[in-house]
Amino acid sequence: MSTTERSLLLLINPRYRRNPCSSAARHALTPSLALPTIAAATPAPWRVKFHDENIAPGEPPIAPVPEVVGITVHTAFAYRAYDIARRYRALGSRVVLGGLHVTALPREAAQHADAVVTGEGAGVWPSVLDGVRSGTLRDGAIVRGDARHPGYADQPWPRRDILPRGAFLTNASIIATRGCTQRCGYCYLSTRGLDVPYQKRPVCDVVAEIDAIGERYVVFTDNNLMADPAYGAELCRALQPRKLLWSAAVTVDVARHPDLVRLMAASGCHGVFIGLETLSDDTLRAQRKRTLAPSTYMRALQLLAEHGIEVNGSFVFGFDADGPDVFDRTLAFIVEQRLACATFHILTPYPGTPLFEQLDREGRILTRDWSSYDTAHVVFRPRRMTPRQLEEGYRRAYKQLYAWSTVFARRPRAGLVRTGGYIAVTALYKKWDWLWRGLVPLRLTHAVWRPIVEAHRRLSLAQRERPVGAPAADPAEPAPVRLGLVA
Repeated sequence: MSTTERSLLLLINPRYRRNPCSSAARHALTPSLALPTIAAATPAPWRVKFHDENIAPGEPPIAPVPEVVGITVHTAFAYRAYDIARRYRALGSRVVLGGLHVTALPREAAQHADAVVTGEGAGVWPSVLDGVRSGTLRDGAIVRGDARHPGYADQPWPRRDILPRGAFLTNASIIATRGCTQRCGYCYLSTRGLDVPYQKRPVCDVVAEIDAIGERYVVFTDNNLMADPAYGAELCRALQPRKLLWSAAVTVDVARHPDLVRLMAASGCHGVFIGLETLSDDTLRAQRKRTLAPSTYMRALQLLAEHGIEVNGSFVFGFDADGPDVFDRTLAFIVEQRLACATFHILTPYPGTPLFEQLDREGRILTRDWSSYDTAHVVFRPRRMTPRQLEEGYRRAYKQLYAWSTVFARRPRAGLVRTGGYIAVTALYKKWDWLWRGLVPLRLTHAVWRPIVEAHRRLSLAQRERPVGAPAADPAEPAPVRLGLVA
């Protein structure tokens, strides 16, 4: 009798190595939709179980032993994924690996699995299950997924029922558009073999999914939700009567369209994640990012602030033009613009990207220890500073950004309630890491954040009724409390 349970599929999201500069709540904000989408593509009679090592304490379950194990693989946790695969294969399970790292390095991944899937996996998933069960896919067989699968807009919604209850700030992470109109040389979307075209779902389908989830806080996980301004405007108009709070990743180009920014605010957008990347016009051009130049950032950020939309500005350290002064210059800009939040990354050349290939040709790759490819460690030789200067500058910038003096300097320009809310949420998310290390394994993230989100949503609804810049009807009326967590 087989030791595995027939028709049981276990999907695993491996553990990220802890980044000391980020909050323990980072992976409990919204669920990744990669594995829930694979679950939705799984046909009967397969039964699906899900395990996220970033949420659940302990090792993934081995009783009963699943017939098939599917593991998503990112470069930073590739070795952990391979360890998990080895464990289940020893128990008799068939293992399938997919994800960005597999797409970049399929032959490496194939050494650790019965089959690997590159590119878009949902369209080929049923045939992969049939193949590993019948034995036609074995010994690291490579299956090419189709990034241009014509049925993307018609794919079933991700199966959120497999997610652990209460584990995330919100289960309403939504993908409305796929791909990006940019092809930056350092971005994972430029991975060789990925070839993700820019695609849009019908707005009616997007809002129907949001309505079905039933949560009041929505996070769009698109790479650039407003890449098509006409589509973005249509989406905002559909969201407006739903009285939601939402956030998304956009580019700074959204500021080219003031009417769109106005619609975003009116429909409940409280925050955006923007890859500002650098304050150097030349660096942005060298990376082939076709957006507004850094010299125009100030006006763009002012436009968003005027409409009550907070910005989480993302910055990358280590470009060839960056010297040791880049950290202080960037921090000064963030404080001057009073950004509610900022995210720092060390430039990381992911395998398969043009940046990796360039640095490899130049002999500047220092290590192929994939566990260090987490944007918190230096894996290449910078041009204008030492690896140690880059890593120490990154850590110092984070420490200074969330020092109380800097937090206070970035406070909102008006309103005691708004300032108090900003400081409280910053403390809760970035300063009280010990709290999240206890809450996340207990799946209490949603319970702790929900009252804060709901209070902010209600105050935001009242604010939306007033024209931009108009004073409150009652001087005692509190300004909306900003969450400080954007995208």
